[in-house]
Amino acid sequence: MRSAVVLLSGGLDSATVAAVAKRDGFAVHAVSFRYGQRHVVELVAAARVAKHLGVLSHRVIELDLRAIGGSALTDDIAVPKGRDADEMVSSIPITYVPARNTIFLTYALGFAEVINASDIFIGVNALDYSGYPDCRPEFISAFEQLANLATKAGVEGERFTIHAPLIALSKADIIRLGMSLGVDYGLTSSCYDPTPTGEACGRCDSCQLRLRGFAQNNVADPIRYAA
Repeated sequence: MRSAVVLLSGGLDSATVAAVAKRDGFAVHAVSFRYGQRHVVELVAAARVAKHLGVLSHRVIELDLRAIGGSALTDDIAVPKGRDADEMVSSIPITYVPARNTIFLTYALGFAEVINASDIFIGVNALDYSGYPDCRPEFISAFEQLANLATKAGVEGERFTIHAPLIALSKADIIRLGMSLGVDYGLTSSCYDPTPTGEACGRCDSCQLRLRGFAQNNVADPIRYAA
């Protein structure tokens, strides 16, 4: 069985992409990051998802993007709430963490090279993605090219593939796919600004996109929301 490194945040998308990797016959090595995010509760969700899916290994990598700041997720900046769909895509939101997916994929690439895995899965999405530039197909393609230029394995002919199977799906499509694969979305956490007890706010961009996706499937979101 071929090994794959899967970026697992604990959110809806990453849980789905981990299930896709398993469906496709990969032995999954999940990687999560404690990077100074205000919604660190997602790491508890990531551990639950990893156990639920029976991944081969799950490691949490520590880094501090608070040293850079510049994002509502890593700095003393309010998370936008109650924005409509047009506002979400009108500009790059303040919840964008500078270079986050580039950094995460770089760590995943290094780990993949160490364990002789040539496949990396990431749950980026170019439709319901709140305007993040590092969720676009162009970014994934460019990073894959970098991976094959900048590594010993790549130079020696072991081609890396960056899999982004959700990139052209809507949130509703992602949820439908995950349900077909038996993903328990009650284990996940997507909120950018959860309560201290882990309840989702229901009003940030991520919560609204998630709730809309479940509504479009005529299914109730199984996680807890603040009153």
